[in-house]
Amino acid sequence: MASLQDQLLKAGLANKQSANKIRSEKRKKNKAVRKKQVEADTSLQDEIDAKKQQQAAVDAEKNAVIKQALDKKSEQGKVKQMIAQLHIKDFEGELEYNYVLDGKVKRLLLNDVNHNALVKGRITVCHFDNVIYLLPTLAADKIAAVDEQYIVLQNDNQPTEVDEDDPYADFQIPDDLMW
Repeated sequence: MASLQDQLLKAGLANKQSANKIRSEKRKKNKAVRKKQVEADTSLQDEIDAKKQQQAAVDAEKNAVIKQALDKKSEQGKVKQMIAQLHIKDFEGELEYNYVLDGKVKRLLLNDVNHNALVKGRITVCHFDNVIYLLPTLAADKIAAVDEQYIVLQNDNQPTEVDEDDPYADFQIPDDLMW
């Protein structure tokens, strides 16, 4: 079965020139349609890529916030675990030690050994979940590296520099002085 164009040529109703002209126009038209689709496809692809990059940036920001929250929660868990394992349990005694917490002077009753250790800076007063704990200074330093808010009182056992012109330089403050 021949095409309609071949049948019209045999019947003499069309000539070869007009047939060739119609074929070339049809090819040009198809080619133009394909080019427009390709151009349309590339512009759509560019838009899709831009949206993907934008979404990836938004997702990265959300992930950073979530990671930061998880890290903070993990650090608080580590602090809680360190305090639970390393705090000094039997420190109550008759000697008073005063410290400041949230703008208020608080009182802590200590035994003689812990009082001297606190004064000399070997133990530290920490505050976690509205409870006061006594910790060794090394553990408190690790906790302070995470967050300073847990440390209430940490005496440094560094000797202070004495000014040469100080008239009270000869009078040392006793370690057992209570205020």
